[in-house]
Amino acid sequence: MRIKIVKLGLILLFLFCFSSLWAEDPPNEELLPAEMPAAEEENQFTAEITGEETLIISEDDGSGIEFAAAEEPNYDDLDDLLLFETAELVFEVAPVILEPRSFYELFPGLSGAQRRNARTVMGLRHAFEKNESPIFLPAEGSGIDLIDFVMAKKPSHIVEALVLVPYNKRELDMLDAYNAMREISNIKDQTIQHRGGYYQVFKDTTRLESARNRKPIPDPQPADTLPYSETMYLRFTDATIGELFIQGDIKPGLYGITYSMTNFRDVNYSIFRVMKAERFSAVIYVEPVKEGVVIYGMSGLYLPGFIVNRMNLPSNMNYRITVLLNWITHGLRRQETARERTIPFAVN
Repeated sequence: MRIKIVKLGLILLFLFCFSSLWAEDPPNEELLPAEMPAAEEENQFTAEITGEETLIISEDDGSGIEFAAAEEPNYDDLDDLLLFETAELVFEVAPVILEPRSFYELFPGLSGAQRRNARTVMGLRHAFEKNESPIFLPAEGSGIDLIDFVMAKKPSHIVEALVLVPYNKRELDMLDAYNAMREISNIKDQTIQHRGGYYQVFKDTTRLESARNRKPIPDPQPADTLPYSETMYLRFTDATIGELFIQGDIKPGLYGITYSMTNFRDVNYSIFRVMKAERFSAVIYVEPVKEGVVIYGMSGLYLPGFIVNRMNLPSNMNYRITVLLNWITHGLRRQETARERTIPFAVN
């Protein structure tokens, strides 16, 4: 009953408005839009009221206005009568370029010696177990959070690393860091010093077409814009434990880029499974700061006790995160010498 009363009231209001319009002879300038282009169209225009009815307004000899309608509107369904369409709104937003932060601002808890050592090739390292905590803690409110991602995989052992790469030929930005992170095939080229020689930790590193189709594909060409996010699938051939099938996720933020990796398949050695899926994790955060480029990384994994007791696990984990940090550092140096870009920063 209330609905019928409301509909009746709206109908009466609608009829009142139209009766007021018919009762008055409005000036001609209110009837004719300013943008009416042709002179022959100045005395007539069409307005669509519903899908079927058309109200035609035409000016006669100047003494009055003539109205003609194809048929009476149907007032039984006010929902259709009150519907209207608007043009699609499109907003173009310029990229946000923020003032770089300082290294001390990101890691205020470091001592003077630690800040100096972070500028060296090796940087800072710290290995700890699941019941311990990291020591290179980012400032509160910095937006840098690696420990939660690593601990979500329930690792038994974790290692963290912190390096500050000083600028050399030019200042670098987030797009430089992103392009350095995309050069997956260059990871295998990184070696470490081991027992007086050089040791290749990963025999091969390549992109895969997808998680199901493990066909190797080449690295893409350098990008001109930053994505909102990107997921890639990789295969690392580890010299010790064999093939690692990894999902990598890149996520740009306001100041830096987070690159998180985890194994999406079990890791097998010969006929034995040595690690379940999603029990290895590595996450690297890269941010250009005033003094250079900060690379903060953390890696964790879980291995059964009988395997851990037969190997120096912290040392092996340190080797692998060192390779990843060196890979990004060398990639940044290549970006420094790359051709000058015309688009310093953009988001697609």
